[in-house]
Amino acid sequence: MGLMDGKKGLVLGVVNDWSIAWGISDQLHKEGAQLGFTHLPDKDPTNPKMAKRVRKAVEGFDPKLFLPCDVQNDADLDAAFVAAKETFGTLDFVVHSIAYAPIDDLKGHVYDCSRDGFKTSMDISVYSLMAVCKRARELMPNGGSILTLTYLGGERVIPGYNVMGLCKAALESSVGYLAHELGQQKIRVNGLSAGPIKTLSGSAVKDFDKMLEMYDALSPLRRNVSLEEVGKSAVYLLSDMSTGVTGETLHVDSGYHAMGAPPGDAKLGG
Repeated sequence: MGLMDGKKGLVLGVVNDWSIAWGISDQLHKEGAQLGFTHLPDKDPTNPKMAKRVRKAVEGFDPKLFLPCDVQNDADLDAAFVAAKETFGTLDFVVHSIAYAPIDDLKGHVYDCSRDGFKTSMDISVYSLMAVCKRARELMPNGGSILTLTYLGGERVIPGYNVMGLCKAALESSVGYLAHELGQQKIRVNGLSAGPIKTLSGSAVKDFDKMLEMYDALSPLRRNVSLEEVGKSAVYLLSDMSTGVTGETLHVDSGYHAMGAPPGDAKLGG
């Protein structure tokens, strides 16, 4: 019997089979969860590359629901949760794995970030969680769990993470406020702060390979984390194993977040 047997949930943010949302979905499926998925709409409906790519990635999870959703579009969000209600009746969990910043704003200096780029980054990376919680709560009459994905760059300065660090700081703050507001409905809201993993979004971060090297050399476990490890930790936060946990940010990063100085035996490439 799996930890998620009988549990029904919606996953937002799978892009391919090496995205963090995919790793979480893989573990949820293995533990017995019934899953629905949204994907970013294709700009050209006659050439649905995104839909095909995501469908191929999740087809092994026996998806009960699969539809496009642009989180900047309230009508799309409404439609996604209406479809979830029609498919599942109620929801037990939601995975929010969505973040975006225009590439020029992400790679440039924070002080050079454009006004429009900042608005777009915050809208997609932060406001979308609030919008998702607003709709998910109506499908969780018996309580539930909502999980978002964050990163250490929201707590500390990670050179190269730039405007996305500002977004993650706001996202983690929203986790606490949402946990407070939804707690009386027995809805838990948590964040999972994973170490760097090679994903499509991660590849856009400047000096990403150096980040991997730093974690490998400086973390207490002296290695990077795997997609499987992140997925298993997400199952914990989404399952009944963590019913007393809310407003929390769980670090799954080989302990890197705990370090204040490099260990004496640290070896970094020249």
